[in-house]
Amino acid sequence: MADVKAGLYYSSEHEWLRADDDAVYLGITDFAQSSLGDIVFVDGEPVGSQLSAGDVAGVIESVKAASDLYAPVSGVVLAINGRLAETPELLNEEPYACWIVKLTLSNPAELDGLMDAKAYAAFCEGL
Repeated sequence: MADVKAGLYYSSEHEWLRADDDAVYLGITDFAQSSLGDIVFVDGEPVGSQLSAGDVAGVIESVKAASDLYAPVSGVVLAINGRLAETPELLNEEPYACWIVKLTLSNPAELDGLMDAKAYAAFCEGL
């Protein structure tokens, strides 16, 4: 069973969001990093990029595959986690401590369409 942290929002694409005032931090879940295997490269969309919910927010490459990171909410990219450029394996070691992209939150109501920890855990069990 994958580790699921309370207090976060989850997408069906195995991303998590942590809301912080008018911004959100976006990362991948323990389930996602486990499925990907050893992560060797991470990059986000450039700062200033306008994203709509469902848009590609970045890319994650592992020894197994490359995978897109999707924005579960709409917003503008405020920052990319520079630590991951040098040490992408941090996503394997600490998936909930390592955000990938920080976004403004254009439409807070979009968070209502995401899962809480309990719903996401049930979702993962069904896979």
